[in-house]
Amino acid sequence: MDLVIGPLDLSAHVDEALAVQAVAFGLGPDEVAVRRQIVLRHMTHPGARALGATTAGRLVGFVYGMPNDRTHWWSTVVEPYLRAGGHEAWLDDSFVITELHVHPVYQNRGVGRRLITTLTDSATEPRSILSAIDIDSPARGLYHSLGYVDLARQVHFPSAPRPYAVMGAPLPLRRRGH
Repeated sequence: MDLVIGPLDLSAHVDEALAVQAVAFGLGPDEVAVRRQIVLRHMTHPGARALGATTAGRLVGFVYGMPNDRTHWWSTVVEPYLRAGGHEAWLDDSFVITELHVHPVYQNRGVGRRLITTLTDSATEPRSILSAIDIDSPARGLYHSLGYVDLARQVHFPSAPRPYAVMGAPLPLRRRGH
């Protein structure tokens, strides 16, 4: 597989990226429309950056994130859960992985691992946080293998049908064999 990981102008390629997310995450057109506005807003935040995985000129995966800000919506939702577990400090000086999605045809080939490690390797923060659906999934398995640990479980986001886990890891992320 001739795969290239590189910077992605996510605002310019939002529809292409959301098409990958829709297939990977099972989103309908209404959800994609909502997420489109969220992504475009996120990319205006200071320090927000994205990477894409392309093969034959086609986007097959993407990741984006930004330095965490306690005033952002996500932080205000997860903060009480983190505080209850004594992990509230993770909201400070952390790089948050906002989205990571790989087209199902390209999953289990190391694409997600390469995307997230490449993005976090350029972070100046000492740690990273993210949220993932709170089930035993390949995504959570990947995050655990990279050094992420559960900071809070059964986190409920408004309008999300399933609970999430908030996970955190020191940077740089763990590599295979370590």
